[in-house]
Amino acid sequence: MSNLVIVESPAKAKTIQKYLGKDYDVIASMGHIRDLPKSKMGVDVEHGFQPQYTDMKGKEDVIKKLKEHAKKCDRVYL
Repeated sequence: MSNLVIVESPAKAKTIQKYLGKDYDVIASMGHIRDLPKSKMGVDVEHGFQPQYTDMKGKEDVIKKLKEHAKKCDRVYL
């Protein structure tokens, strides 16, 4: 069984990896990768205040890497 842990900071990823051991892969997202849109409300108030996230510009490669890694794992922890 493989487990993926995603954290924001590369330094935190390295430290957490030491504690969790070989059954876990810990990788960094290099900060936030999604946000609410700036051009509109970003929350659907008519359907339980469901957020409508958008990918942040410049984070496309990081998002692709995270998705590819997650497909290979049984569990993903944020």
